[in-house]
Amino acid sequence: MTNFKPEAAGALARREKPQIRPARPFFSSGPCAKPPGWAAAKLATGSLGRSHRSKLGKARLGHAIELTRHVLRVPASHRIAIVPASDTGAVELALWNLLGARPVTLLAWESFGEGWVTDVVKQLKLEPEVVRADYGLLPDLAAVDCDRDLVFTWNGTTSGVRVPDGDWIAEDRAGLTICDATSAAFATDLPWDKLDVVTFSWQKVLGGEGGHGMLILSPRAVERLESYAPAWPLPKIFRLTKSGALIEGIFKGETINTPSMLAVEDYLWALEWAELNGGLDALIARADANAAALSDWVERTDWIDHLAADPATRSNTSVCLKFADPELAGEDGRALAKGIDSCLELEHAAYDVAAYRDAPPGLRIWCGATVDTDDVEALGPWLDWAYHETANS
Repeated sequence: MTNFKPEAAGALARREKPQIRPARPFFSSGPCAKPPGWAAAKLATGSLGRSHRSKLGKARLGHAIELTRHVLRVPASHRIAIVPASDTGAVELALWNLLGARPVTLLAWESFGEGWVTDVVKQLKLEPEVVRADYGLLPDLAAVDCDRDLVFTWNGTTSGVRVPDGDWIAEDRAGLTICDATSAAFATDLPWDKLDVVTFSWQKVLGGEGGHGMLILSPRAVERLESYAPAWPLPKIFRLTKSGALIEGIFKGETINTPSMLAVEDYLWALEWAELNGGLDALIARADANAAALSDWVERTDWIDHLAADPATRSNTSVCLKFADPELAGEDGRALAKGIDSCLELEHAAYDVAAYRDAPPGLRIWCGATVDTDDVEALGPWLDWAYHETANS
């Protein structure tokens, strides 16, 4: 099955195969599970085959923007846009438009935060302050200077570590806060008064389709856009202003490039599902319950542990786990994780649960609101079974 060496985990007795499988074995951290009850046949199709610039097309795009505002409780003062290239496109768009006006600090404690560091240093040629922490830990947030522009992930998808709140961000800050919230939106009550730019993707938060991102701008971010022109050229796909003024149509559904109307309808269905099932509070409660169910299994299991050292900083969506045996921190651990993942997929018990390729060896289980707690509870025995099967293969 793999090149995992059984002796690395010791001699393990085989376990009986569990009798109850998760009804929906979708635990990938992106694209994530569809909401319960989803079916392609339930999607509205009137906009398909129509121009996204038609009255109907713009109305559906505008509806997606305003329903996002309603579910996430985004203030009326903030502008929301649908942008290309998923969360990555939304973050890049913010970085290229807004940075360079004042000194910038980047926080990095996992692979995506490191990606933004690479782009700011190597592509924009800026000299940021970079504050790092190892996987499983947060940087010292109290030491952050909020008079500098700040770029950070709210929830590190590949480490399972999130900031606990926004209290560390100064209300009277001079800099802008640019927050990659792709694994936090719809699972966290984001403090909009502390965040000037927020991004996320449909493929994470509510199990939407890939390729589209969301960009949310505070009035302070809009002021920066209209008063500052970066030193580098901006490709058309990144341009938010014209002649020094915000292109308002982008924030009313007139997208920069052609969106997939099928993906739009899929996102709208998920938003309507969220609204009908209690809104943001209910979504947070579902994610919390899922993460708690998984944590209960971890506490009962001796071969696995949380990657996030501090319970207060553990994600309630992208829950990352490491092998308890320190000898499994290298290639043996990666082989073991791949073996567990393959074993579960063959049994249709769970899909895509191996840790991210750049993260420490282990498992990553999506516990966002589109996952059912019963399925998380059913998953635990299967993870245990797959571990023992792989160790003895």
